[in-house]
Amino acid sequence: MGVRSMLAVWVLVLVWLTAPARAEVQTKSVEYTDGDVPLRGYFAWDDVYDGRRPGVIVVHEWWGLNDYAKRRARMLARLGYVVFAVDMYGEGRVTRHAQEAGAWMKQINSNIEHWQRRALLGLDILRQHEFVDPTRIGAIGYCFGGATVMEMAYSGAELAGVVSFHGSLPAATAEQADRIKAAILVEHGARDAFVSAEQIERFLAPLDRVGVDWQMVHHSGARHGFTNPNADAYGIDNVRYHKKADERSWGQMQLFFQELFGPAEGSRVASSHAP
Repeated sequence: MGVRSMLAVWVLVLVWLTAPARAEVQTKSVEYTDGDVPLRGYFAWDDVYDGRRPGVIVVHEWWGLNDYAKRRARMLARLGYVVFAVDMYGEGRVTRHAQEAGAWMKQINSNIEHWQRRALLGLDILRQHEFVDPTRIGAIGYCFGGATVMEMAYSGAELAGVVSFHGSLPAATAEQADRIKAAILVEHGARDAFVSAEQIERFLAPLDRVGVDWQMVHHSGARHGFTNPNADAYGIDNVRYHKKADERSWGQMQLFFQELFGPAEGSRVASSHAP
């Protein structure tokens, strides 16, 4: 091997030795229970970071803990968070049929105490993760999940902040509003026919009464499900993907958490379509 070839080899070796560690998102399925109901959650974290960092709960749409919710968990992990996507239905059940999804959702949200308890089980699991700073935890949710993270806040859970993406915006009772400790960010489709102007007023009134730190962003032209690229395939008129609203809302969520937690470890620019 000539001198030039040897020099080239050593340059490559030095580059390899001095290059930053490649980020790898790790995932893990976790079995837990609510009484005798088996649940199957999903952890995601990036192993390029050391030490404790903020944690984020992800709550799925009414379709169940499907690939879309898991993809969002991996996206958050790439931003430097430890993420736990909860299973609200049990046994990891998912569906593409609205009638079945509606029945499963009703089994959960018809009992507020049960609804909150099941979501908070996931919060307990996230707090116990070895890489999580239990004093810095937030939650995000989509559709049914957006309503669920609001119920978590209404329970008085120790959450720094919650983000609802195209959620149904359940209104807090006076007692629930007094318990809220979390800051709130709502990403709402301005053309979402499932949520009336009156419902928005009912949602905001108790938050204002107790001085909750809330933000609500209305995305013009966006309907329900606007963050999910697969939304149109469900065949529901009011459920449509909206690329601009998706990307803007994801960026606003990042700013919200940076305000609460400081810059995420390994903060980087992340497209709303990252793997």
